[in-house]
Amino acid sequence: MKNKFYKLLFLSVLSLFAVSCSNDDDNHDDHDHDHESEEHTFVRVLLSDEKTAELTLFDPHEDKISSFTAKFAKSSLYTTESGRYAGIVHRDNNFVETFDSGLELHGDHIDVDDVAKFGVLATSALKPTHFKSKIGEILTFNDGDGTLSVGKEADVQKAGATFKTINAALLAHHGAMATFTNGTYAITEKDNSVTGTLPEKVKIIDNTGKTLFDAKLQTKGIHGNASDGVYAVFGSSSGILVVESNGNQKLIDHPADFGTAWFGTILETASAGKFIGFTAAKGAYLIDVVANTVKPIIANTTIMQCKVSYDHKKLAVLLHSGDFKLYDISSLQVAKEVKATSETATDATLKPQMAVTDRFAYITSPATGELLQVNLVTSAIKKKKVSNTPYMITILGYESSETHNH
Repeated sequence: MKNKFYKLLFLSVLSLFAVSCSNDDDNHDDHDHDHESEEHTFVRVLLSDEKTAELTLFDPHEDKISSFTAKFAKSSLYTTESGRYAGIVHRDNNFVETFDSGLELHGDHIDVDDVAKFGVLATSALKPTHFKSKIGEILTFNDGDGTLSVGKEADVQKAGATFKTINAALLAHHGAMATFTNGTYAITEKDNSVTGTLPEKVKIIDNTGKTLFDAKLQTKGIHGNASDGVYAVFGSSSGILVVESNGNQKLIDHPADFGTAWFGTILETASAGKFIGFTAAKGAYLIDVVANTVKPIIANTTIMQCKVSYDHKKLAVLLHSGDFKLYDISSLQVAKEVKATSETATDATLKPQMAVTDRFAYITSPATGELLQVNLVTSAIKKKKVSNTPYMITILGYESSETHNH
């Protein structure tokens, strides 16, 4: 009897071990079958529409579309730092809302924590325009009154949650802000030394709006900025303005052949102290704020879209000709070239928009109401009907297929 018991015990342990191993094998199979020519399981594409309040959430892995209704049409879309949420900015309607993908990162895997839905967190603001998300915060610079609206990612679904307003006693202007890792902000100032809506200098404030460091440098106009938490970089017609949290400021000269051209767009990269500067008049350049160098990545005056990839390691450009080019930011070498779309007129009222993961480029086709999925491994292009006039696009979620929800 005893022998029979031990034999059964041994067999049950053996079968448990076998199941455990087979589960491991399943996991490895899942991972192995997650071919690089397929999108990651937990990547989502969010799109707005020009004419309607429709938002489209596309799951490329499942080839599935979900539709939602935003407060207004023609919304600008931005992904928050965590990747889970989107900020939906309605500049002309003085409103900001949030969207929750429902995906939650748990270190080595992703959980589907909830269904995709709008967040509770929302705010009214005067001409909210410039969006940033760092250190768990969601921020807009409000052009209408020069204030900041600050919310927390952790509060997106919290009942009664709201944005707080930071008033730094600024004049209304087309401004921008950048967050430092220590929780202070570099924020643009308008002193009217230049006509128009562009600011001329940058000061550093705390989260109450109090000035910690006054502006040190005056420019002839600022537009576009990015921050890696240590350096805040602003595009300016006087040079590339670099600001540190201790109040240090410097200007880096544009390349000698720029003439009056300057970077109106600055993008973050995955490399500390390195940023992308873009101007349609010259092209896209790598700015190293430590070495004070500006190197061309692509010198071209026909760039329609210029975006960093979701992991900030590659630079993607889409030319008016429809040619798509992908550059490795660390080597500045071309990683991929493909004819992605038909030609777009330079004076087209609505141009294709683009977002890029490490496996796909997603490009809107406003004329056909489609989303083009450009496979960066095989160069194959799939089309998906999304809405009548797709307007803006952003990536949500995680470049991962690891889950414990088997």
